[in-house]
Amino acid sequence: MSSTPWRFPRGVGSAVSGVVHQKADWRSIHEKICQLLIPLRTSMPFYNSEEERQHGLQQLHQRQKHLIEFCYMVAQKYLFEGKHEDAVPAALHSLRFRMAMHGLSSVELVPAYLLLAEASLGLGRIVQAEEYLSQAQWTVLKSTECSNATYSLLHRNLGLLYMAKGNYEEARYHLANDIYFASCAFGTEDIRTSGGYFQLANIFHSLKKLDLADTLYTKVSEIWHKYLSDHYQVLSQARIQQIDLLGKRFVNDTGLDEAQEAEAVQILTSILNFRESTSDTSPQKTVFVLKTLIMLYYQMMNSSKAQEYATRALTLVKDQELDVQEQNNIQELLSLISAEEDRPIS
Repeated sequence: MSSTPWRFPRGVGSAVSGVVHQKADWRSIHEKICQLLIPLRTSMPFYNSEEERQHGLQQLHQRQKHLIEFCYMVAQKYLFEGKHEDAVPAALHSLRFRMAMHGLSSVELVPAYLLLAEASLGLGRIVQAEEYLSQAQWTVLKSTECSNATYSLLHRNLGLLYMAKGNYEEARYHLANDIYFASCAFGTEDIRTSGGYFQLANIFHSLKKLDLADTLYTKVSEIWHKYLSDHYQVLSQARIQQIDLLGKRFVNDTGLDEAQEAEAVQILTSILNFRESTSDTSPQKTVFVLKTLIMLYYQMMNSSKAQEYATRALTLVKDQELDVQEQNNIQELLSLISAEEDRPIS
């Protein structure tokens, strides 16, 4: 690793930035990383020993890695929120920083290419998305060290491309591969695998194959419900202990980063919309998704949203005359949320 100030390779900045619309809102990421860039663009000092120099290089490497991961997370969050224009600058920065750190042909560039491809799809720029995906595919093809997680992301984005083009057969093929590689990397019931199931369900929904869509939406709901329920149990006990000691409540703790929280919101609200359109035939499934959203927003410390979904769930349970125990459980959740909101934040 070089001890010179961190700069982009010659020509990379202009070549990459040329693909971005000139009116892109660079403030979407610049304001967030301005302070992080300062130590990376400052010349390294003279060290008295090789040990000190190696320590300095290690710190520089960690800062570079953090900046790459941060830009990637911000871009992902914008994509899940549907803010595709805002995602472009963050994804582009992630790509440029990866090029500076790893070179122009490293497989480490692939996640950034995929972000840019997804943003392009969201903006209706299919040809541009195909170009980014082709670059990602070529980079993976040349690599001997591509992880299952990266293969999963590549196939998911190829699936999204073919969905946008209306080629659902090809999209299903790539999403099946996405699920396979994600399962190899994380397990079949992991939240990081659920995105493939979700997109596959969306295809079946578009094809009016509602039974298949229903099955997959149910699986995705159950994956997220289990994750949030397990985390909720641990968090609730910790909060009870904290409140007993200090009379205060914890701040946001879902165990997820901001991008994953945005993904959870996007996936679960989409499934809720599907459920509510068929709630006359499966009100229990609608209540199940509502309860999952309650836990999500409760752990995100968004009490108003948690209360909103708890109220909707309680109303549905009463209107449909569902299990009395279910009604009591939701009522207890409402009371817990209200009590938590009255506590000062620690």
